[in-house]
Formats: sequence, structure tokens, C-alpha cells
Amino acid sequence: MTTTTTTDAAAQQPLTRAAKRRRHRTFGEASMTEKVVRYVLLIFVLFITLGPFLWELSTSLKGPDEDIYTTNPQFIPSEPTLANYLHVIQAIPVFGYIGNSLIVAALAVGGNVIFSTLAGFAIARLRWRGRRIVLGLFLATLVLPGEATIISQFVTVRSLGLADSLLGVALPGMIAALNVLLMYNAFRQVPDEIDQAGVMDGATSWQRLWFIALPAVRGTIAVIAIFSFIGAWDDFLWPLIVLTTPEKFTLTIGLQYLSGTFANDQRMIAAGTMIAFIPIAIVFSVLQRFFFKGVEEGGVKG
Repeated sequence: MTTTTTTDAAAQQPLTRAAKRRRHRTFGEASMTEKVVRYVLLIFVLFITLGPFLWELSTSLKGPDEDIYTTNPQFIPSEPTLANYLHVIQAIPVFGYIGNSLIVAALAVGGNVIFSTLAGFAIARLRWRGRRIVLGLFLATLVLPGEATIISQFVTVRSLGLADSLLGVALPGMIAALNVLLMYNAFRQVPDEIDQAGVMDGATSWQRLWFIALPAVRGTIAVIAIFSFIGAWDDFLWPLIVLTTPEKFTLTIGLQYLSGTFANDQRMIAAGTMIAFIPIAIVFSVLQRFFFKGVEEGGVKG
């Protein structure tokens, strides 16, 4: 009896500060030390990610009298100028190269959006024999590096008579296995009840795709469009293999003339790099809200 009374009295004693702090701390809430570590790591990653870009931008704006190889680097140019960009435009037909890259990127984006959407919907929402086998084949292709199939791709493009053409550059990238899997996962998030209601109302497969499925996956389509554009715009090896006529070069190949002709002038090379970056920044800024919506669609099961 005495032991029970002592235990009850001890339980009623005021909690210490540490115990109160542990009790009032909610589940998953980070401590001050953890927050400091997180922000330090975020700043470190941000510096690694944006550091080279800021250095290229700074170099492209520096005048000929500024030393870009100084021991103490300066990110802010003392005499900023746009003359390096004008020299790039005068040295190579940069607008022609940009036009060629835009054509290739448009074909790649259009092909991936259309074909990946159709393939993803067919695998996720239609019932047909061999569906799981096809899905497994798409998963298996992710293991293969691009260099392993580049010879067969070139032989196929050449046999179709598309060598040294922009269509030949864009054709292998007009549908990607990863994009098909992204659309497959996005279509799986659509509730089955809504899809079955469309079937009960007599909707065809095309009507279910257009009126039910597509409005729910617009964010994922934006993700595919951004990734396809960046991949086609930045590709260097494949256009270098396919194209032989200088007038048909894409921007990534055309900028190599700067490395050969102006190898000692890093300012012009940096200016050319920034010119190639501008379209990517424009596309991402236009589609960024759809991009983050697409990331949520793929990461949260609806």
C-alpha cells in the first residue's frame, strides 16, 4: 500500500524542463540543430548547383581588359559588356543553329507527349493480352545505356533515308521508355470509379482518354515536355553522328566552332553557353507550375 502511494505521488510531481520539451515536441518536428544542419546542406548544394552557372554568366559579361584567370575570382564584372554575345552572333550563324535545335526539340516534345500518352493510357487503363509483358519490356530498356543502341539507331535512320536530316536527329528521341512509365504511373492515379462510370455511360476508349484521363494528368505531360525539350536541346553526340552538313547543325554542335576558333577567349565560349541556356530557362519558367503539379501527381497516390 505504501509503495502504491509513493508511485502516485511521484507521477504527480511537476515535470522537468527537458521532459516538458520532449512532451510538447510534436512528431517529426526538427530541433534547432537539425534545422541548422539542413540549411547548411541546402546552401552547400545550392552553391554547387548554381556556382558554375553564375561563373559562366559572369565570364560572358567581362570585358577584354578583365583577367578571368586571376587568383582572387570576382563574380561581378567591373566593366560588364554584351560585346561577347555580339561576337558570337558574328562568328557563327547562331540563329540558324537555334532554329534547327528548335525544330528537333519540337519534334521530340510532340512525339513524347503524343506517343507516351497513348502508350501509358493503353498499359494503365486498357485490358489486353500481353500488357504486363510490354510493361516489363519498357522497364528493361531503362537498364540499357544510350550508347549501347546508338549504332543500331544510326543504321535504322540511314536505312530510312533520314541521315543528315533534322527528322533523323529527332526520330529516336520522339518516344522514351521513361516518359511512357511516367504516363503509366499518372494514369494509374485516376480513380477506377470515374473510369468505370465512363464505361457504364458508353464512353469509348478515346472518349475516356480525352475527357477523363487527360485533364487529370496535365502536370505529368508538362514534366514530359520539359524533360524532352531539355534532352533534345542539350544532345550533342547523336546530332554529331547523324548530321554532316554545317547548315543543318544544331546549336550544341555549332557552338563547338567557338572552342576551335576562339579557344583562348573563354568569354565568347561562355557567351555561347549562355545563349544555349536561354531557351531552356524560358520553357521551364512557362511550364514550372505544371511541372511541380506533375511531380505531385507522380509522387502521391490519389
